[in-house]
Amino acid sequence: MALKQVMEVYELLDSAHVSGDSVVCLLQQAGVGDIAVKRVEGKKGATDFVRIRIAGRHGKIKGGNAPTLGIVGRLGGLGARPERIGFVSDGDGALAAVSAAMKLGMMQENGDVLEGDVIICTHICPDAPTRPHNPVPFMDSPVEIADMNAHEIDPDMDAVLSIDTTKGNRIINHKGFAISPTVKQGYILRVSEDLLDIVQTVTGTLPAVFAITTQDITPYGNGLFHLNSILQPSVATQAPVVGVAITTETPVPGCATGATHLIDVEAVVRFVIEVAKAFTQGQCKFYDQEEYALMESLYGSMCHLQTAGQNSR
Repeated sequence: MALKQVMEVYELLDSAHVSGDSVVCLLQQAGVGDIAVKRVEGKKGATDFVRIRIAGRHGKIKGGNAPTLGIVGRLGGLGARPERIGFVSDGDGALAAVSAAMKLGMMQENGDVLEGDVIICTHICPDAPTRPHNPVPFMDSPVEIADMNAHEIDPDMDAVLSIDTTKGNRIINHKGFAISPTVKQGYILRVSEDLLDIVQTVTGTLPAVFAITTQDITPYGNGLFHLNSILQPSVATQAPVVGVAITTETPVPGCATGATHLIDVEAVVRFVIEVAKAFTQGQCKFYDQEEYALMESLYGSMCHLQTAGQNSR
């Protein structure tokens, strides 16, 4: 159970004055020591990127070879001040990521150490801009998506879970959370059976999967429609990426306040922690390596979908 952590992190993040340093103080109290904060200025403001490393028993940080899981809390901002007062729906990605870091830190303090490392990245911005989007408005970010990927993706990540509020659409009509098919270097692969097993264990219900298209796995800024930024990490890494979407039955704007459901966020935290346990032990596959190799031999590389496209050359 991680509800206590989710509630504590929510109270911290629901503030016009929250910063990356605020997150550091809270996590240090939970026993997390390896935290880096970097403030980045953009055309529309500034944000604090936070990178947290939880060392595993045989992880790379200690010279081991156990796989490393990356957890990205994807969002535009925690708030849309001064336009909106309070914590916005879009902030759920950061809320889940920081809560997972806090829970993992407390687990280590209590003697439960994972086999491999976990790297958790997100950013803290209480006053991000908004932008138009159908069917409901989106939160924007003070920095460009390329900057976000540069600070949230680490080359040590062997697989990535990208957590993002995904409520402003009519593609997934389910309250709770859903996962995406695995995306790797321009290919949309089959949904991981191992991840489906963990979803249904954590939720006690049938797993929900949301549809994605080729447009969704291409970089922002190419003029194509994107469901949201949940799979933008896939354009910046060779590792397999799976989106973890916090969802609702009806379209909810990313800039809406009073729209965070802590129980749903808590379920996401338990899910990513269970994935971290299994993946770093080598007991959870994001994709079938042999099948992926066969696809590449049959159809070639799809890495061009990770670029801005021909018109940018």
